[in-house]
Amino acid sequence: MDRPRPSRTDLLASYGATIPDLGGPETRILLVGINPGLWSGWSGHHFARPGNRLWRTLYLAGLTPTLLDPADEAGIRAAGLGITNLVARASARADELSAEEIRAGVEPLRRLVRRWGPAVVAFLGISTYRIAFAAPKATVGEAPERFESARVWVLPNPSGLNAHYQQPALTAAYAELREAVC
Repeated sequence: MDRPRPSRTDLLASYGATIPDLGGPETRILLVGINPGLWSGWSGHHFARPGNRLWRTLYLAGLTPTLLDPADEAGIRAAGLGITNLVARASARADELSAEEIRAGVEPLRRLVRRWGPAVVAFLGISTYRIAFAAPKATVGEAPERFESARVWVLPNPSGLNAHYQQPALTAAYAELREAVC
């Protein structure tokens, strides 16, 4: 799908923008990103940058019935998915965030999980999960602890900047979540 493209000025103006959480009581799996990128801040949609591998990964892993577009909020919700971030403000890179800022996102996330009651909270980014929960030995996959009443999964970040995971490995990690909970 052809979408409008922001100018460099548009993207720079998106620093600090926030995007509303997507989901509600129908959310079975809450995807927790690190923070919105500038493209997302500009567009108002989570994981909106063209080439972000989240949408392809969700589809290939069987978590969505079709390849969704970030703007298809009804389709995302219909798949039982919700999306939020540990840090609300948009930035160009996650490494622009401080550890304190990441940890400060845990309490608002707790409130959201209590309100929506998802079965699973899936953190998209192992490094950020390790920082947020002071869990330096956390690994990809299901975590032993619960977050409120939800099961916890740690998944690789789908950003193209995450070169550690090529598409087949990324898909396999997300498919393990689907196999365990769907």
